[in-house]
Amino acid sequence: MTDSLPPALVLAAGLGTRLRPLTFCRAKAAVPIAGTPLIRRHLTRLAAQGVAEAVVNLHHRPETIAAAAGDGVALGCRVRYSWEPVVLGSAGGPRHAAPLLGTRFFLINGDTLCDVDLGALLEAHRARGAGVTLAVTTNPSPERYGGVRADRAGRVTSFASRGDPKRPPLFVGVQIAEASVFETLQDGVPAASVGGLYDRLLATPGRVRIHEVAGRFHDIGTPVDYLTATRAIGADEAQGDVCVGRRCHLDTSAWVERSVLWDDVVVGANCRVTNCILTDGVSLSDGMRLDGQVVLRLAAMTDQRTEALAMTGAKQLGELLTVPIEAATA
Repeated sequence: MTDSLPPALVLAAGLGTRLRPLTFCRAKAAVPIAGTPLIRRHLTRLAAQGVAEAVVNLHHRPETIAAAAGDGVALGCRVRYSWEPVVLGSAGGPRHAAPLLGTRFFLINGDTLCDVDLGALLEAHRARGAGVTLAVTTNPSPERYGGVRADRAGRVTSFASRGDPKRPPLFVGVQIAEASVFETLQDGVPAASVGGLYDRLLATPGRVRIHEVAGRFHDIGTPVDYLTATRAIGADEAQGDVCVGRRCHLDTSAWVERSVLWDDVVVGANCRVTNCILTDGVSLSDGMRLDGQVVLRLAAMTDQRTEALAMTGAKQLGELLTVPIEAATA
């Protein structure tokens, strides 16, 4: 472990709209990636690099994040929480949490994963005297993702929308910022960074800079992204093509492939499950055949049951709901 680095804020308060219906069950930062909740992966990575203090902002399904992260002691990183009665956004969230973070802190998007050397990011940030330094990498899909335009000195000049033919680099969801950057914002008022505060900072050249990294980037934005990322990370960790959570039971006659099972899942006799996501507590009756579906317990969605039932392609099977993964992504 390196010397202690500045604290980090993990941005986890969002509604996770693009990740629905998975986020009807858990906050996006609490979904399991190859068996480990995403928030635990973030905190473990932070601790391994020397970050001793972290703050996680909360709004949607906060209990699922708190249950996964706790006080962080077991993960090697003390965790505190910043509650948002309304979602305050990518700049309003840091402004609200600033009193817990000190004069300089890392910002980590709660729905992406990328290996970034935080010590090197801090060193580059200090050397250039920036207010904000964004970790960027080669844009893998410019038709899907916007980018960051910068000059040869790494000074950000503008932010690009998706589809830019010049393929500006992709912001990977890791940055470091001075708390003073957010002081102009009113606490408790929603505000965006890109498309808001950061765009205004560009009036002072060099106030926002980039730092290039080569780490592997995983987006957890949609159910398809989630399944892809989980399979890739599961393969890296030698878990095979089926990722199984805690307290699950699969009948010996069941056939399950290229799928993700959350906690307390039961798969009955002679079931066949392919390319599926089975969420917490799902129990499949004997002989069920499922392909390319997200499966949820209706009882787990008391507050959003109507929204779930209204999703394209949703079907109710007793106490279960199935939603085609591709339809959920659309």
